[in-house]
Amino acid sequence: MKISGTWLATAALVAAGLAGGAARQPAAAKSYEIYLSNNFVGNDWRQQMERVARVVVTKPPLAGRVDLHIENAEGTVQGQINSLNNIIRERPAAILIDAASADALNPTIQKACNAGIVVITFDQTVTAPCAYKLHTDFTIMAHNQAEWMAAELHGKGKLLMDDGLAGAPISELFVKDFTRIFAQYPGIQIVGHYNGNYAAGPEQQGVAALLAAHPEIDGILTQAYGTGAIKALQNAGRPLVPIVAAAFNGTGVTCAQLGAKCWLGANPPSLSAEAIKLAVDLLDGAKPPPKTVLFNSPGLTTDPIPVQYAPNSTVIKIELGKTVFPDLPPGLSLPISPTWVKITPKEAAGS
Repeated sequence: MKISGTWLATAALVAAGLAGGAARQPAAAKSYEIYLSNNFVGNDWRQQMERVARVVVTKPPLAGRVDLHIENAEGTVQGQINSLNNIIRERPAAILIDAASADALNPTIQKACNAGIVVITFDQTVTAPCAYKLHTDFTIMAHNQAEWMAAELHGKGKLLMDDGLAGAPISELFVKDFTRIFAQYPGIQIVGHYNGNYAAGPEQQGVAALLAAHPEIDGILTQAYGTGAIKALQNAGRPLVPIVAAAFNGTGVTCAQLGAKCWLGANPPSLSAEAIKLAVDLLDGAKPPPKTVLFNSPGLTTDPIPVQYAPNSTVIKIELGKTVFPDLPPGLSLPISPTWVKITPKEAAGS
């Protein structure tokens, strides 16, 4: 296990695949026109993702290298297809896509590839063979969260499990991986399931209903905020128990301020910065990485105990004012910055 205050263990494949890019970069670094196509901006994560993209092209090593345009589609698949067709007509060097559909955009993406445009999808990726796909390795995240919980409970206890959003592939992956890990610990029981729907309100309601039915709970697994679960415990007059959740600033602050034991799994909005850097490296002539690059994003925890983490995993200690920020919005996603550029918390928050 590695403990750090920065993002250390992401995108090993990108680093390996593009190691020769800088050496081949021309003396007079070329500037590239790059479009970022986002299918909607209706949550904190997407807004932060766009802010990070705008900031990163103003700083080394990308400063002066990118003429960035961000296009927000209508929030529908057809709206993004229409927007992408307009972008393709502009013949940019690269298009970066946070996709509305894994499959429906494929013909349009193939059209862009056929026109010689580099296409990189990130976060919500596509299946088009010609496109690069960058996203968080959620299997590693679930593995590390479950192993941390098992270690906290010394292999024995009763848990509540968030099944996420019904029908969502990532939710199903978390349930599958949590179940697989805890099957190795006969002393751990999942005594109740709820659907948190990636929102604090449903999370709080689901946990509250299960607390009423189960007088003894030793830990809670959530796929989102965690703060809803904490409020349910407080309202029921129950002691705080170890909680796993997503890496939101407000969650980290709450865990630190209350002294709760928490593990927060990260899906950083700075994937947009990684996509821009990959595009520039490819356009500079670097050796391409595999078409799919999984990011082993760091976890944040109040309690970095020895755990059987997945290889190359990184742990960041939750510390007020250093890795979580009481003066910044609770919806800010953590960690803020990749290792190859310094993006400040205030820049990511737009403040």
